Amino acid sequence: MTTKLTVLATGGTIAGIAGSAIAKDYRAGEIGIDDYLEKVGGLGLEAELSGRQIANIDSADMGPEVWNALHPAIMEALAVNSCAGVIVTHGTDTLEETAFLLDLTLPADKPVVVVGAMRPADAVGYDGLRNFANAVRVASDPSASGRGVLVVMGDRVFAARDVRKVRTRGTEAFRGFPRESIALVTPSSLEWFGAPWRQGSDASFEWSDSLPEVAILYAYAGLRAASVERQVGQATRGIVVAGVGEGNMSEEIREALRAQAKRGLPVVRASRADEGLVDREPEDTENGFVAARALNPQKARILLQLLLANGITDPAAIQRKFDRR
Repeated sequence: MTTKLTVLATGGTIAGIAGSAIAKDYRAGEIGIDDYLEKVGGLGLEAELSGRQIANIDSADMGPEVWNALHPAIMEALAVNSCAGVIVTHGTDTLEETAFLLDLTLPADKPVVVVGAMRPADAVGYDGLRNFANAVRVASDPSASGRGVLVVMGDRVFAARDVRKVRTRGTEAFRGFPRESIALVTPSSLEWFGAPWRQGSDASFEWSDSLPEVAILYAYAGLRAASVERQVGQATRGIVVAGVGEGNMSEEIREALRAQAKRGLPVVRASRADEGLVDREPEDTENGFVAARALNPQKARILLQLLLANGITDPAAIQRKFDRR
């Protein structure tokens, strides 16, 4: 029996056109989903694919407007009994943020796979077709259920919680932290490295179509407290610090953020380091700070937004949620 999958397209390099096989510049989000599915139709994939265009943009433009269309479209597809899973095509620049947001707000009873490409469709060595074929292989596998949202890039499968873009060029542009890839995949094979980890199939958080504003403050040598004041506006409901080292910051910045925390704004300490694990410090309780653990600043922002949207504002309660990611 042929597996039925729904493909939701948002644009990105995987749907990009350069106009030349060797050009450096290209236009993301040029190929529509119908044309793309016609393009992959000749690959001999053992799946019945139906598509829907959610957006056709460069993922640098990804945000709540597209998320608010994408999330219900995924839920609608998953509710169809004959649909075995969903594939989301996406640009790579913000892919990890969309994947993590979906992972926190979708059930895990059917596979949801996010896939992109590092080269446009008319470039020499276009990786999009292989990545897409690999995504079909993953989404068609019953063992992909119970693993949350997955990302397929470069013959590897990553959990949304772990995946991050680490290179601007080349097809091996994604890695995982603290876990590396959780499976290896080709269009004809799939090898999982462990059992599914999601307990139950329910989403971790209810979807919110109005996420609170959370600022990311990037720490650097010589950062002054006045920068905090400039970045924290009237609408700001939380702050994530992309701290140096293990979420560290100067005493001047620490004092400025301590004052913000006393005003009721949650402050999360993350790290600007690529593999930054941030544990709690003895002073965090007194300061009202939260440790991001293994989440990088952009993912810590997504989690904090969802927590605030769901009415969780107490630093201790926020910390418990970060500890579980």
